Amino acid sequence: MNSNSNEMVKPSSSSSELELDLDRPNLEDYLPSGSSIQEPRGKLRLRDLLDISPTLTEAAGAIIDDSFTRCFKSNSPEPWNWNVYLFPIWCCGVVIRYFILFPVRVLILTIGWIIFLSSYIPVHFLLKGHDKLRKKIERSLVELICSFFVASWTGVVKYHGPRPSIRPKQVFVANHTSMIDFIILEQMTAFAVIMQKHPGWVGLLQSTILESVGCIWFNRSEAKDREIVAKKLRDHVQGAENNPLLIFPEGTCVNNHYTVMFKKGAFELGCTVCPVAIKYNKIFVDAFWNSRKQSFTMHLLQLMTSWAVVCDVWYLEPQNIKPGETAIEFAERVRDIISVRAGLKKVPWDGYLKYSRPSPKHREQKQQSFSESMLRRLEEK
Repeated sequence: MNSNSNEMVKPSSSSSELELDLDRPNLEDYLPSGSSIQEPRGKLRLRDLLDISPTLTEAAGAIIDDSFTRCFKSNSPEPWNWNVYLFPIWCCGVVIRYFILFPVRVLILTIGWIIFLSSYIPVHFLLKGHDKLRKKIERSLVELICSFFVASWTGVVKYHGPRPSIRPKQVFVANHTSMIDFIILEQMTAFAVIMQKHPGWVGLLQSTILESVGCIWFNRSEAKDREIVAKKLRDHVQGAENNPLLIFPEGTCVNNHYTVMFKKGAFELGCTVCPVAIKYNKIFVDAFWNSRKQSFTMHLLQLMTSWAVVCDVWYLEPQNIKPGETAIEFAERVRDIISVRAGLKKVPWDGYLKYSRPSPKHREQKQQSFSESMLRRLEEK
């Protein structure tokens, strides 16, 4: 179910070496530098050697103020079926969701795929010599199958602002909660998205169907992908007939309570940046996809067995880089706009850090710092 309201919301020169920051950040840059170990004063006692309170203080502080980990945690719903009056109602809800709504939604999605494939395959192969017509029909078919996906969740999506149009030298950027962000935006406008390459059936769709709308894929583990993706982005934004380019500059899924740092690559293309804010209402289901704990298939099943997915999408006022403004400052300004509109908290973290772990070198430095402090006290007379 969709509704649309009309709330509204100097390109810079493209650098020769466009950085997309597809590589992993250095985790040690974000960890405390220097030693937090305080040497005991006065005469050395056994309790001084056994005193690890400074180390415990630092560890406890990291646990208490871990704003980074909070960005990627799913919030479990509050239990409400805790008494004899509510439990039967909850059981009825489970029966309705799993044995009535879910089969109907599977049927809707199956019908959607039958319609889509029976139309897409002939169009894709029989209109090879008519590229303009073929792309137009394929674009409409991709929007159609995305609408079936949204219907299979009983998606209640409200769009605010003007619908995106095909124009050269513009890029759309949005906060990222789940891969369904792309589906929700795609059902209104066939975007060409830049996205991590996925395995399985999702990867098959990426390399076949979504390739037809100009989507661009990369692999975080491949360093050579940086140059390839950078060139594809530059070429895509210059094309007047290309689908609008959509980028999720956070580079990873965040739980729709926070926004992490935006990668600057989308803001170095020398074109207009159109912010898109996405906010999910978690009254029925948490739309956050934690890819480290859950496959996308299981994520879809979770959505299809919920009551509904409720979401607001705001197409905000286009932004251009200001004179003297760096790409990083431009990215932060756009992140401010999206965060305010969607009611999200900004945190100063690189989202790729969730794929990293502290190196043995950092642990050894902490151990060495602690041992040197004790040895200095032992050598004193």
